[in-house]
Amino acid sequence: MCVDELPDGLVAADHEGRILVVNRAAERLTGVGRQTAVGRHITDVLPFRDLEGRDWWKWLDPRGGLRTRSRAPERPLSLPGRQELLVAARFVRTPERGGPVVRVVITIRDASARARVERSRADLVSTVAHELRSPLTSVKGFTATLLAKWERFTDAQKLVMLETVNADADRVTRLITELLDVSRIESGRLQVRRQVVDVPARARRIIAGRVAAGEPEDRFRLEVGGELPETWLDQDKIDQILANLVENGVRHGRGTVSVVVEPVEWGVAVSVRDQGEGVAPELVGRVFRQFWRGNGRRRGGTGLGLFIVKGLVEAHGGTISVQRAPGGGAEFRFILPTGAPDFA
Repeated sequence: MCVDELPDGLVAADHEGRILVVNRAAERLTGVGRQTAVGRHITDVLPFRDLEGRDWWKWLDPRGGLRTRSRAPERPLSLPGRQELLVAARFVRTPERGGPVVRVVITIRDASARARVERSRADLVSTVAHELRSPLTSVKGFTATLLAKWERFTDAQKLVMLETVNADADRVTRLITELLDVSRIESGRLQVRRQVVDVPARARRIIAGRVAAGEPEDRFRLEVGGELPETWLDQDKIDQILANLVENGVRHGRGTVSVVVEPVEWGVAVSVRDQGEGVAPELVGRVFRQFWRGNGRRRGGTGLGLFIVKGLVEAHGGTISVQRAPGGGAEFRFILPTGAPDFA
């Protein structure tokens, strides 16, 4: 393999620090070309400093330390006028066990990716803490009150408190389920169990559930355009996709929420439309990120629903987009491929 094919930056130097190799990714990350760097000492062209301003190469000291050292752990370093980088090193010894260092192989990564992950994790912890606090406080409060003063309440009052406890327990369960889905999507462990699925029938079921829960029947409309091909999908995940998109239309939109199912060239397209404000053009790129809650306003929910929808659609080999609906409002349109899976 050519070192220029590696996704991370790579620099190799001899035991004295003279640079032998610089790959293309390292050129991009450091701003130093290989023609400038090769043959020169690393401190002259790549003067890495740690967060306290200390010389990293001097700290690394390839010729010193124990002869059992094989690597230096990744740490944040910076170059003058450049963004922070994540740098690690491996010592190549001859002989391999206990011999002197003959080369130092340095890997370089962009630290901004890690910073985004850390911010995402901090947001996740904050969101989970916020979303759990309210229902758990309610569950604890009503349960403690009922246990301490059961005889003082009427049956009607007990029923109201128990219904509240039940609803808040459901809220906690939904949050945990969403967090598990996010974890599976991010780690690539999402499994799709395919079977023949009637997409209009699943949409009809989701709408019937909303109506049974108290939504007016005329709030929803289902349209099926043309003869649909056979689709092999994960029925539970299709239900989850449709339920999340319909919920999004009800919560963030206004007027009628329409579900349109139609055949396209290589599969089935499903559009979920509302008659609300729609999504501002400058926010389209954020819609499927974690914690997006609609035009920057907090309207309930965890902000994980559309992120999960995108992950579930892509796990089926499909695509999803958001645009302005024909009658105004937002239109979330996803396309799922047709055809039977290969069981061989």
